[in-house]
Amino acid sequence: MNEFLSAAIEEAEQGLAEGGIPIGSVLVIDNKIVGRGHNRRVQGGSAILHAEMDCLENAGRLTASQYAKSTLYSTLSPCDMCSGAALLYKIPRIVAGENKTFQGPEDYVRSRGASLKILDDPRCIELMQQFIADHPELWNEDIGE
Repeated sequence: MNEFLSAAIEEAEQGLAEGGIPIGSVLVIDNKIVGRGHNRRVQGGSAILHAEMDCLENAGRLTASQYAKSTLYSTLSPCDMCSGAALLYKIPRIVAGENKTFQGPEDYVRSRGASLKILDDPRCIELMQQFIADHPELWNEDIGE
């Protein structure tokens, strides 16, 4: 198991334990986690704190050269907003645990030159499938439906 995806899963589980949506993310530079986050829309009454956005916020201000050597890990295929943030900062690599329960703009991300790898991780899939089954209204709110 990828240690960085495992860290993202820990973030997702923390979000679920807090009563939120179980999606987690970590930002890695030079084989070191520099930012961690999880979806905190419910907990913080936020419109934008998806896991990747929380992770980038927690990483703080970084230089373009730092972003250029980073990898963003997420338990779920990043949505339009989170993909846009990764593209804005020219994060060259995105690794997602799964895209079975939700698929962001993957072709667009790749067309902009970013590498996007989907791991089809069974833990990530199960976590989201269970959450969506238990809380469909909250999930639909999170993805704008």
